Order: sequence, then structure tokens, then C-alpha cells
Amino acid sequence: MSQTDIVILAAGKGTRMRSAQPKVLHELAGVSLLQHVLVAAETVVHSQKIVVTGHGAEMVKRSLPSKAAIFVQQTEQMGTAHAVKMALPHLRDDAKVLILYGDVPLIKPVTIGKMLATVTTESIALLTVTLADPNGYGRIVRGTDGLIEAIIEQRDASSEQLELREVNTGVLALTVSQLKVWLPLIDNNNTQGEYYLTDLIALARRDGFRVDSIQPTSSTEVEGVNNRLQLSRLERAHQIELAEALMLSGTSLADPTRFDQRGTLTAGTDNHIDINCIFEGTVTLGSDVTIGANCQIINSRIGDGVEIKANSHIEESLIGDRAVIGPYARLRTGTELGVDAKIGNFVETKKTKVGAGSKINHLSYVGDTEMGAKVNIGAGTITCNYDGVNKHRTVLGNDVFVGSNSTLIAPIKIGDHGFVGAGSTVSQDVSASALAVGRSKQRNIQGWKRPTKNNRDS
Repeated sequence: MSQTDIVILAAGKGTRMRSAQPKVLHELAGVSLLQHVLVAAETVVHSQKIVVTGHGAEMVKRSLPSKAAIFVQQTEQMGTAHAVKMALPHLRDDAKVLILYGDVPLIKPVTIGKMLATVTTESIALLTVTLADPNGYGRIVRGTDGLIEAIIEQRDASSEQLELREVNTGVLALTVSQLKVWLPLIDNNNTQGEYYLTDLIALARRDGFRVDSIQPTSSTEVEGVNNRLQLSRLERAHQIELAEALMLSGTSLADPTRFDQRGTLTAGTDNHIDINCIFEGTVTLGSDVTIGANCQIINSRIGDGVEIKANSHIEESLIGDRAVIGPYARLRTGTELGVDAKIGNFVETKKTKVGAGSKINHLSYVGDTEMGAKVNIGAGTITCNYDGVNKHRTVLGNDVFVGSNSTLIAPIKIGDHGFVGAGSTVSQDVSASALAVGRSKQRNIQGWKRPTKNNRDS
């Protein structure tokens, strides 16, 4: 039985989220709750995913790639068993079936693997966890032989059953043939008038099937989200896990509680990351990297020995070894820094290649530019790359010097060893080793009198 059908229940409105957005589309670590579940499900080979939608069905469907899953809709919210019933027409008779939940985002592939490995034609697998505070969860009832006999929802539990600490997570694995036998037998004879999937456990035991419990690696795997408070708590718990894994791999964090990874972060060793740094998308850090406080790095690759000073923003950029960036620098999409390059405070770059050892140290905007090696850009320099309709490029050769407060009007080329005098506006190409000076003529007016303050304005 090598095929697996994975049913993800995502029909709930999420009233307690107080949001027009479906609950499963709220984000944790920069990704929707539902997308987290789908990523874990993707690790199962020979599987198909069926997402059961309800409230905001079209929004949920639009949030995912068209071939991410089969979508079916539960138009009436009549319980979890009823939701699974919506998926029945798409289940393959010779497959195993795994039931997951779109608002339980952090289940790990290793746990999924253990559950599926436990399923046989004589047994099913149930994910349970023992909690210090089981409030809100259905309780696991075991027989005198220690085997699981049933699950009792909290609202239907007796006072004695409410004392139980082992609880149901809702995650269940069995064969499709087993599900098709027991699902039609579930009724709604309970206080909510709903069809509970948990009733399937008692039916399985009645028919002599074994219910094996699997435990997650941590409680965060099975924590659901019903309101924004729970979402924020799960976010912090997840970020701590990510931070601990990063530290164990050889990176130091000034404060693991003030670290945010919203995507994939790969790092070498002997890196140091200060507080309040955010990593989004796919980020790769080399070794011996130092990142100051309050930095944001998005979809970028950082080389070895790089220093990123406080309050810098780097997006979709490639940073060469030993580059120095910031503080307060903004590297926009398409920036590439060569080895030993320097980008200083309040500098913005975009679609710009900065050659080895080149410097843009202060208060400059450099966009759509290609710079050679050992170029020096003075403070206040601007590349005028936009004519109101099209973007144009600036090309600087090796060892070019651009004086402070200069304006380079693209398209323009400055040859190797070219020099631009401070305060110049340059709109024509500059040949190699030439000096360009483009300033208004200075006049000194003798005997000029300063303005005096008018008393009527005081």
C-alpha cells in the first residue's frame, strides 16, 4: 500500500480570529497556516492532497498554486466527520489516508512518517499528546489493557474524564477501506449535533482493530490556532525552535527571543546576529558574518566575513566576501557587491554591481549601475537613471573617483581612472583618466548686505 491520500480540513470560519480572512490564511513565520501543512504533506511520496474548504473557499483556493491540491467544499459546517465525507469521492481504494488540519500548522514530516508506517489492515494510528493543561481538547480514554478505547470531546466528558491529561490532536491515519466502513456509521447524537471524526476510534475498537498512539516530537507540532493570541504564542514558540537549531549549527544570537525567520535560512559557522533581525524568503549566510541590530534580509546570499551594520535592509542581493554594509543602508533588488566592497550609511542601491574594493560610503543613491573595482563614490552622489519613461544605465570603469554631491545623468560611461569633480552634474561620457567638472561659474559679490529681521514679523 504505497499510495497515500492526505485530507486537510480547512473549512472553519475562525470566528475568534475576528477577521474577514479565512483562519487558515493567517500567517505564521511569513507563511499561511495552510501552506505550512501542505509543505509537510509534500514530503509524503506517491500522495495526493485534498483540501476541504468552507468559509472563504475561493480565497483559500486562490492563495495556492492551481495544482497544489484537489479542492472540495463543505457548504454546511456539520463537524469533522462530515468534512472528511466531502473528500471521499477522491480517495483511492488501495491507499492509506491521513487526516490533517489547516489550522494546526507545525506538524513535522517525521511525525507524519511514523503515523503512516503504523497503519496496517488491522490497526490505525492516532496522534496524541499529554498536556499539563488539556482544556479544550478531547480526552483519550484507555481500557484496562492500556489500549485506546475512545475519544471524548470536552463538552461531552464527565468530571472524571476531564481529569485525563492525554488528549486527541485530531490527526489520524488509516486505510481508505477502513474509513469507508466506519465513516457512514458516525452519528450526531451529541450536545453539538455534529458528526465527530473522533467517534471513529470507538467504532474501530468495537470491530477489534488496534488504535496505536503516536507522540509528536514537541507540543508545538499539534497546537491549533483559534485566535490571534494563540497565533502569536505559536509564532514565538516556533521562532525559538528555529533559533535554537540555528545556534546549534554554529551561529550566535544575541537574544533568541528577538529573532525572526520567515522562510529558509542556511548559515555557515561563527556568525553573530544581534537583536531584532528578520530573515525572509531564502537567505544564505556564509561564515564569520556579523549582523547588527534591526536588520532585514530578504532572498539574499551573504558571503564569508561580511559585516552588516545596524538598521540595514537587503533584498534579493548578492553580497561578496568581506563586504561592509551600513548602518542604515538599503540594498534593493539586483544589487551585487564584490569582495571587500563597502556600502555606508544612508546609501541606497538598486540593480547595481559594485566591483571589488569599491566604496559608496555616505548619503547616495546608485541605481542601474555597473561599477568596476576600487571605485569611490563621494557623499551625496546620485545616478539619475529615469527619464520619466525609461530606465538608463551608468557604467563606471576601474578606479573611478566621483566627488561629493555629484549628479550622473544616465546613460553615461566613465572610463578607467576617470575623475568627477565634487558638485558636478555630468551628462556626457568621460574618457579614461579624464577629469570631468560640470559646475555653474562661481561669483563673489563684494559689499553684499545680509537681510535684516523685520520687526513687524517678530
